[in-house]
Amino acid sequence: MLEGLAARLQGVFSRLKGKGILSERDVDEALREVRMALLEADVNFKIVKDFVARVKERAVGHDVLQSLTPAQQVIKIVHEELVQLMGSTQSRLAVASRPPTVIMLVGLQGSGKTTTTAKLAYHLRKQGRKPLLVAADVYRPAAIEQLRVLGRQLDIPVSAPEAGQTGRSEEALMAGRLSGQVADAVAVVRHGIEAANRFACDTVLIDTAGRLHVDQELMDELVRIVREVTPHEVLLVVDAMTGQDAVTVAQQFKEAVGIDGIILTKMDGDARGGAALSVREVTGRPIKFIGVGEKPDALEPFHPDRIASRILGMGDVLSLIEKAQTAFDQEKAQQIEKKIKQQQFTLEDFLFQLRQMRKMGPLEDILGMLPGFGQMKQLKGMSVNEKDLVRAEAIINSMTPAERSDPGLLDSSRRQRIARGSGTTVQDVNRLVRDFQQVQQVLKTLNIAKKRGKKGGKARKGFFPF
Repeated sequence: MLEGLAARLQGVFSRLKGKGILSERDVDEALREVRMALLEADVNFKIVKDFVARVKERAVGHDVLQSLTPAQQVIKIVHEELVQLMGSTQSRLAVASRPPTVIMLVGLQGSGKTTTTAKLAYHLRKQGRKPLLVAADVYRPAAIEQLRVLGRQLDIPVSAPEAGQTGRSEEALMAGRLSGQVADAVAVVRHGIEAANRFACDTVLIDTAGRLHVDQELMDELVRIVREVTPHEVLLVVDAMTGQDAVTVAQQFKEAVGIDGIILTKMDGDARGGAALSVREVTGRPIKFIGVGEKPDALEPFHPDRIASRILGMGDVLSLIEKAQTAFDQEKAQQIEKKIKQQQFTLEDFLFQLRQMRKMGPLEDILGMLPGFGQMKQLKGMSVNEKDLVRAEAIINSMTPAERSDPGLLDSSRRQRIARGSGTTVQDVNRLVRDFQQVQQVLKTLNIAKKRGKKGGKARKGFFPF
């Protein structure tokens, strides 16, 4: 996410920190590179111009250039201005004083609107809400069926038109003509809200129709729905990878329908970041969520301060902690901690930890939340390979329970069998066992050191994590 922009900006400030004293010329040269980095990231030209001007006005002041750490002061200013550009604080969803809260998602075809509707429902359910999905794209049976399938997978109820009440052929869709009997979108939404009241659902999420481009027919239908049900939130779903097109689409929807917030999808594939840095400034509407993957839980609240920190290589430890709290089984983690203290940590426990970590998302994304990881990736031998984790899991899965508990049982014939069963080589098996034994030795050393620290008094207490 934003990898290209982050790499450029981190490179600029790394060189800036190498200078003990900064002159106004140094700041100008750094900001010139910042300007180029933002433009290459497809950030709106006017936004770049104003952003750089604000940073320069603050950065060339006497208090900054004459401080003990002028480079750090400049980076701090850039961080604050990035946060301001993206919205200052997290913008939360509105909640109706009297349920149900009605949230309407709008956007063009291909932006990931239907999938995002289901992801948002899943996110809200984890917070204790009881959502209901409404399939209001009455022109595309595939979209309705997709929402039904997602609802079944996530165990979330779906209100949708009856079969035979929808249908628009691809030819008719392109020509703008209806084919077959098509349900009225407003009636479908009204029926969905009635269903929510009957089944005591406190949140209604409406997946509306999209088009390949903005047109009057689409806008008229969305306006009719808004007038009929008065949603508490109208969220625009846009594809972050379209760059400035996403900003243009957001502005058009804002003017025609009125939107309360924006969800940027496919942020995990957007190395530039132009949409994230432009859309709030242009539309005046906050980014509320970002899509960072295909899985149901790959929708994150948008925190401007955390994203700014990640762009500048400062990490995002808070998001990392939140991901860990969501993914890890606390009771099981405490059991493993106890086994570590008793020096009983096995490959079975290691496999559990491995699976929990993979639930948090791609390893590189997780490590990217650590401060300074952008620079660490440039070091030799610091590359992150997700396949190594897959290979390790396959090897452990090919072992018997006894072998996982006691790697000492793994003689030559057993290792050959495990390699064949996991689709790896004996060398891979040997490497995993050797690395695991090293981990066991480190844990043993830490336990011994901690015990000695406790005997030595309060000064050493709690220094080690186990």
